[in-house]
Amino acid sequence: MKLKKENILIVDDDINILELLQRHLQSWHYHTYKAVSVKEAVQILRDTKIDLLITDLKMPEIDGTELIKFVSEHYPNLPKLVVTGYPSVQDSLAAIKRGVVDYLTKPFTKDELGRAVDKSLKIKNESNTAFSKTEIQKDKAYGEMIGNSEKIRDIIQIIERVKDNKATIFIKGESGTGKELVARAIHYEGKFSRAPFIAVNCGGIPENLMEAELFGYTKGAFTGAEKNRDGFFQAANGGTIFLDEIGNASTAVQSRLLRVLQEKEVVKVGSQKADKIDVRIIAATNSDLKEMIKKETFREDLYYRLTVVEIDVAPLRERKEDIPLLTEKFLFKYGVEFKDRFIKISPEALAILERYDWPGNIRELENVIQRAVIMCDKIVSVEHLPDSLKYNIEFPEHELLPLKEMEKRYIQKVLNATDNNKTKAAEILGIDRKTIRQKLSE
Repeated sequence: MKLKKENILIVDDDINILELLQRHLQSWHYHTYKAVSVKEAVQILRDTKIDLLITDLKMPEIDGTELIKFVSEHYPNLPKLVVTGYPSVQDSLAAIKRGVVDYLTKPFTKDELGRAVDKSLKIKNESNTAFSKTEIQKDKAYGEMIGNSEKIRDIIQIIERVKDNKATIFIKGESGTGKELVARAIHYEGKFSRAPFIAVNCGGIPENLMEAELFGYTKGAFTGAEKNRDGFFQAANGGTIFLDEIGNASTAVQSRLLRVLQEKEVVKVGSQKADKIDVRIIAATNSDLKEMIKKETFREDLYYRLTVVEIDVAPLRERKEDIPLLTEKFLFKYGVEFKDRFIKISPEALAILERYDWPGNIRELENVIQRAVIMCDKIVSVEHLPDSLKYNIEFPEHELLPLKEMEKRYIQKVLNATDNNKTKAAEILGIDRKTIRQKLSE
């Protein structure tokens, strides 16, 4: 019998229905795979190219709805056909929303199945619709900050009050939330925007060099100091210095910072002379400084000097309404950089981005969009997103079954893999054809 090129996966916990569907499909010369559970179906999908999924909805442990959700995101172009004996309006609507092509109710005729299979295989699930405005609205941007959430609006209100004075500001928030963008907005949106803005990553400077880099040094202050040199504070004079990851500063640096804040002067390493400076200090960290104070690794007096004005930058999971705007920004940025054109994103892919919690915050979102733009042609769709963002089924860790049931499932799995070739299956199982026939009859 000459098989068609299409591979069809049938998923149902009822063996009789599986056999019936397989007979009908094979009579039309389709190549079929069978699975009695969602877990087994997922294993087949990962190992085999499947052209159509036919699944029941009501199954023990993990139901077919979970499988449809999984397939919709991991295999977005795979047509899906539901066959169920328990029809309901809610299930039908949910299935259609997830891209199910047709919905058959048991019992059904062979002709009804044939029409549904033909329809499903002809449907192209790839959508040409996409989200992209190509231009971010000006009222949704503030400096380099993008967003229209309440959290962003609260930050902007604080910036508006502090941008034109040189009060010390402390920005806290998780890694990747955009703390430096907030610091830049404070500087560049205010009246001191023409003065220097110096950003310093305190975590990226070796501890033995931190003092010299921040405050400068004199000739001969240490080995290799061949001439006088200004530090970051002198470079920022008249403007703003942004001290990121301030929690990494050593106790010696903390003492010097305290003097800068109290006396408005800097002493170079190796010098006794104090130089007056006029600089606004913005510090930031993702560390818990109060906990560090308890452990005596951060000075309490410095903490209160730094936190004259506090700005708390919310993680991306708490302002998901900003994700479309941020996505648009990164699509434009990397579309022009890598493709020399505007790149769009499908509504389905955008929905996945909006659902994900983003532990790495905006930095993680930017990395995902950058990779997706590289991998796509004109539209970022679901298949261009990493699997870690997509829906995943939580299978029970330990499924304890009787030995006879385990044997039955394994024999069925081998038969599926060998396209019901009993001789080949018997070889893999290490038994003869007579034994496999006996076990099948049981």
